[in-house]
Amino acid sequence: MNVEHLPEPRLLFAGGTHICPRRGIAEYGVFDQTQATRRSEIYVGGVGTSNCIDLLDAWLKRCGGVIAAASDVKQENLRLPFCGFNRSRGFGADMNFSADLSRTIRNSEVKAILDIKDRKQRVREAVELYYEHIKFLAQNRHVDVVVCVIPKKLYEGVASEDPPREHTLATEVEAYEELNFRRALKAKAMPFAKPLQLVLDVSLNAARVAGQQDDATKAWNFCTALYYKSGPTIPWKLNQDNARASSCAVGISFYRSRDRRTLSTSLAQIFDELGNGLILRGTPVELDKDDRSPRLSEGQAHSLLTAALNEYRVALRNYPARVVIHKSSHFSDAEISGLESAAQEVNIDIVDFVTVMDSKLRLFRDGNYPPYRGTLAQLDDHRQLLYTRGSVWYYETYPGLYVPKPIELRVVKSEESPSYIAKEVLGLTKMNWNNTQFDGKYPVTLGCSRKVGEIMKYLTDRDAPQIRYGYYM
Repeated sequence: MNVEHLPEPRLLFAGGTHICPRRGIAEYGVFDQTQATRRSEIYVGGVGTSNCIDLLDAWLKRCGGVIAAASDVKQENLRLPFCGFNRSRGFGADMNFSADLSRTIRNSEVKAILDIKDRKQRVREAVELYYEHIKFLAQNRHVDVVVCVIPKKLYEGVASEDPPREHTLATEVEAYEELNFRRALKAKAMPFAKPLQLVLDVSLNAARVAGQQDDATKAWNFCTALYYKSGPTIPWKLNQDNARASSCAVGISFYRSRDRRTLSTSLAQIFDELGNGLILRGTPVELDKDDRSPRLSEGQAHSLLTAALNEYRVALRNYPARVVIHKSSHFSDAEISGLESAAQEVNIDIVDFVTVMDSKLRLFRDGNYPPYRGTLAQLDDHRQLLYTRGSVWYYETYPGLYVPKPIELRVVKSEESPSYIAKEVLGLTKMNWNNTQFDGKYPVTLGCSRKVGEIMKYLTDRDAPQIRYGYYM
């Protein structure tokens, strides 16, 4: 078994490159400052009680300036001070928020919802309450993104969910339908094309709450997500080799319907060279009684990739020279055939197939710390272990809570070397703009699919889903 350590992929910002999103933004500015079409003002809408709106206003004003790192932090690279969200540094833009861009929910309305005995009815009423205010802002105010501040009491009243009961008999079918406040609200408001950011009021309170992130880290994650959602914006992109032909990464995954029946639906996430994520919904698939893993038919695979490549062409005005396809389960012959034929129809000759899955195998390193992130163990010509979580030399620690598990990469078919495939996957773990700590476990092609599926299952067949990932974060 050959073991090597892959260098940490570098990210490209407006004025330079760095391995860390926070340091890169602070020192070089967000990537899209190089683009003439970017805006230097972001209009933020707000929905919540009067106290919630006051907390949001104070928090956004605070985020406009520097926020010091926590005083008890030993690893300074892990907990950087926040650079401030303003036009003169970092994000290169100002956040505009005012009473005119907010909608106030009455405390009596919150109490009326909490007095409802049936949980599902509470959730429906809470969704409807916020939805009406989001609708007003989207239709009557110029806002780029809407922050919904949820009072803690209301959250506690709608957050818990009754799990489906286990059936005692195989023939016994009990009606069950998932109803989640966050997912239902984001899906219901999606037609307005205004991404939502949901946050608890206690998260915006100046008083430090036990178990929460320090304020600087909170500001980094909150503001980066807000900036990306206000898009189209690009905080950073992978620093790629310009000598290589253009390529795009596609993730294919599946999600179950809200009633958790046997039907699953396919989902494609295609990421262009700038890192823009485009989301496409496929068609329902049947689960084989002898194989519980969902599979696409040849026709479904062909149609899904054709739609994804067409979206890529619209965004970049040409097709990529290479496509790499990630899937968390094995590729069937029918899937490979359908995907290859879709690529060949638009003269894409290079299609790589990679299965990305959790592994039960472990590596150990001398000392008390886990293997370094980037540790790659070649098991054979087609299988390799990659530690995407682990000790990080830049952070001078392992920033996780549990023993990290590597992912296994199974190269089914590829024109690239296994080492290049692993480097590509490692880079794609840094392309989730919902978190500025760069040691994500899964590549963005698959790591974000769970969040997308959570929202997508609340859309009906008649609803047209938004294609930007910002609507699902």
